[in-house]
Amino acid sequence: MFYEYAYIWKMILPAHFKDIFEPALLEEMESKTEIKTVKAGTTILDVGQIVRIMPVILSGSLRVSRTDEEGREILLYYINPDESCAMTFTCCMEHFPSEIKAVAEDDTEFLAVPVQVMNEWLTKYPTWKSFVMKTIRSRFNDMLRTIDQIAFQKLDERLVTYLKEKSRATGSTLINLSHEQIATELATSRVVISRLLKRLENDKKVLLYRNQVKLLNAL
Repeated sequence: MFYEYAYIWKMILPAHFKDIFEPALLEEMESKTEIKTVKAGTTILDVGQIVRIMPVILSGSLRVSRTDEEGREILLYYINPDESCAMTFTCCMEHFPSEIKAVAEDDTEFLAVPVQVMNEWLTKYPTWKSFVMKTIRSRFNDMLRTIDQIAFQKLDERLVTYLKEKSRATGSTLINLSHEQIATELATSRVVISRLLKRLENDKKVLLYRNQVKLLNAL
């Protein structure tokens, strides 16, 4: 076990972060952070939960969404390798319960940075401060795009954008979701999504299977 952990730190993490963080910060990460692995579909953070760590993705991806009291969900953004979640960071720093839900889109490995060191690193390591500021700016832009889609795009356009983002996040043109799941994430009904997907299939832009959508080049 010690050999495996040492191997991860000496071989894998530098490959991710040697051009992002200074050597002193990487050394401190070795003793103060933890590497976690979760299966696809695992909820690593839910609404109302106290945030104790900031995840930095090593492999896989997280889907971040908002859920209302009736269980309706809307996708905010994805967190991909070498990225983190700005809303998790702000909740950590202010000791607020989480206002978002983060679910592993596929099998995901991430670095768990404890809240106790995050503020200290902001003043101690310029590269950490830069990483946090870049994360906040990037996630803010993601949410602006989501707002723009809801406000200005028709649902069929939002669906196409959603499928493309899902494909980019998973690295696959095969989307393993039911029509009901897609409808939930786009805050609409299954009937509407099924009709729009059928239209895309008739236009030869997707292929529909049971609980799967295959994206074609025409999309």
